[in-house]
Amino acid sequence: MTNVERLARLEAADIAAVLDLASQAGDTDGAYPFSEHVVLHIRHGGEQAAVHLAVRDPDGSLVGYAHVDTTDEVEGAAAELVVHPLRRRHGLGRALVNAAIEVADAAGSRSLRLWAHGDHPSAGALAVELGFTRARVLFQMRRSLFAPLPERDLPPGVTLRAFEPGRDDEDWVRVNARAFAHHPDQGRWTIDDLRIRMAEPWFDPAGFLLAVDAASGALLGFHWTKVHGEGGHEHDPIGEVYVLGVDPDAHGRGLGGALTLAGLRYLRSAGLDQAMLYVDESNTAAVKLYTGLGFAVWATDVSYRRSQ
Repeated sequence: MTNVERLARLEAADIAAVLDLASQAGDTDGAYPFSEHVVLHIRHGGEQAAVHLAVRDPDGSLVGYAHVDTTDEVEGAAAELVVHPLRRRHGLGRALVNAAIEVADAAGSRSLRLWAHGDHPSAGALAVELGFTRARVLFQMRRSLFAPLPERDLPPGVTLRAFEPGRDDEDWVRVNARAFAHHPDQGRWTIDDLRIRMAEPWFDPAGFLLAVDAASGALLGFHWTKVHGEGGHEHDPIGEVYVLGVDPDAHGRGLGGALTLAGLRYLRSAGLDQAMLYVDESNTAAVKLYTGLGFAVWATDVSYRRSQ
């Protein structure tokens, strides 16, 4: 029997051990095991605590971990987990998933979502065996920045400027909520969610582009870019279309494509040779937009759901 330890909070040593375990697994699998939201919650905590599940070797070293968030009353609980590459096929993943199911049940959650980053067959097989069904697919798409970028001007009466921390925070949160009103994650970001990311080492306001009405200054849309891999990572830097959104009142003016290209040109001017983004498979309009701009599917993340 695998002993799964349940923690209400992580101490500094626990945080370091979890992130080290995740890095080892990511290097082996070619896909990092946690979403950004979970990594930030591990590092900084949050207003509403998550449940941390840990499996340790007899010497106390961490060999398995699961993060369980039971705070979403609409979508239900969500879990992401990792097992050390050398300790797989010993039932640790199964024990962590079963413990996560118990946490979700105890919290009264109507369902449990389990993310498999990289869509590894073994993760999918375990999820299906334990009563989960494939519910959501997230594409990671990439394109070369060496390839030509088409020209696409901003609509008349619209100007582009960089985000100004302290000035644009509240307007951005408002427009982000409108742009992603039906998105299961992005649309619920708060000022605190924004500012946590602004405090991260990668944050660069120069790459956070805002499309504003030239007359009124009203925020119409945005393209927040991000650079991965700087500062000692094991891979070359790569740019990301981190968050791209347009206020619904500004739809139909070509802002999405123009903002995408403006951000890609910014990333190329920073000396980067590749760009990536994440998009839901079900968002066919966005997939079509990005495919038309030269992106292709690189990897896939899958959410499995188990109804209670």
